[in-house]
Amino acid sequence: VKDFNLCFNVLSYIHLCFNMNAEAEKTHGKCSIKCLRIDYKLKRQDSTKTLLIKSEQLLRIEEHDFAMRPGFGGAAIPVGIDVQVESIDSISEVNMDFTMTLYLRHYWKDERLAFPSRNNQSRTFDSRLVKKIWVPDVFFVHSKRSFIHDTTMENIMLRVYPDGNILYSVRVTVTALCSMDFSSFPLDTQNCSLELESYAYNENDLMLYWKNGNDSLRTDEIVLSQFFIEHFQAFSGLAFYSSTGWYNRLFINFILRRHIFFFMLQTYFPTMLMVVLSWVSFWIDRRAVPARVSLGITTVLTMSTIITGVSSSMPQVSYVKAVDIYLWTSFLFVFLSVIEYAAVNYCTTLEEMRKMKRGKIPSTFNASQAMAFDGCFHDNDIELTPFSRVAPTLTSDPLTTPAQTPDIRPTEGTRLRRQRSVRENVDLLVSNSYMIDSYSRLAFPLSYLLFNTIYWCLYS
Repeated sequence: VKDFNLCFNVLSYIHLCFNMNAEAEKTHGKCSIKCLRIDYKLKRQDSTKTLLIKSEQLLRIEEHDFAMRPGFGGAAIPVGIDVQVESIDSISEVNMDFTMTLYLRHYWKDERLAFPSRNNQSRTFDSRLVKKIWVPDVFFVHSKRSFIHDTTMENIMLRVYPDGNILYSVRVTVTALCSMDFSSFPLDTQNCSLELESYAYNENDLMLYWKNGNDSLRTDEIVLSQFFIEHFQAFSGLAFYSSTGWYNRLFINFILRRHIFFFMLQTYFPTMLMVVLSWVSFWIDRRAVPARVSLGITTVLTMSTIITGVSSSMPQVSYVKAVDIYLWTSFLFVFLSVIEYAAVNYCTTLEEMRKMKRGKIPSTFNASQAMAFDGCFHDNDIELTPFSRVAPTLTSDPLTTPAQTPDIRPTEGTRLRRQRSVRENVDLLVSNSYMIDSYSRLAFPLSYLLFNTIYWCLYS
């Protein structure tokens, strides 16, 4: 009986365990079917709206080697570029460069990043995903400095379309070299360009092109203080490197025409006034030495200051600029006005000395007492008779007075004319030193007016 009871209990325990396992398997089967139904529903939903799937899983980033370009080993991958220029921040003549802020957009196709989407909606990412995929290595040729803006986050946008097309946009500020020609400065026009090129991939691996042709370059309304932007142009070309081959290069070319009004106010008008001011000495009495000398020295020093100020704001080039021609020519006019008075003063002194030798001044006259502080004789001390306008004589002594000249008349029907020699002209000028000022009042303005006419016609 005891054995029978023991066997019965064992069989009952085995039956109970069997029933529990069967119910567990049945429950597990139901759970598996339910999970399969959920997965099926998730697959039928639009993956761009599924929050359960991570972006890296959706794009299958872990399944590919993004250190290699798309289509490695095949044809070159085309990468389209378009640029929107936001601003030209500065243009430096001293450093020969310009600073530009722009939106640089890249377009290419990478089938490794294609994903299913029923509504054909794209996905947009920031810079965190950019570091995990392949992007074109475009750089700026001849750039000195450049950076991507990072306030409040890095200004990078990555947009991936379901078919694998990609838009990669960055906001960047770049300072690049601009080879300027200052031979016509400040009446010049400068031609600058920003050049883009792939650093590692030559034309066999990457084909860089403007996506929309000439419409690929767009600009906002840009206003500069010293320049007027005449023209923006986008074109492409090739660059050759002996060690790596040919590379596609894109050019953003723009023409800058300088505003002249600033330089008219700061340079040209003050220079003109200084030259005209130096002519005032021609109307001042030739015996007023302090007035005329101080006026001449003041204008010379002012011109030197203007020339120094202009040169300090310009690069040290080895050729002559247009502004240099104008400044130094004006400086020459100012300098000649000082030399002109030196000649007038010297001729006046010679004239007085000759009159003293001819006895027109009494022997009892003390020349040192008749000298004023300005260093010249005055009318109340010496009578400076003007040169009488007489016909040229045939005597050899140009200082001979008309009373001493014999009355030589040509015979009737004949007309004699004798040109003065150089010495006679010099003696005439010495005897009439006031005539130098008279001629200068007309010669200097006419010469300067002629120079200005030629200058502005040539450079403008």
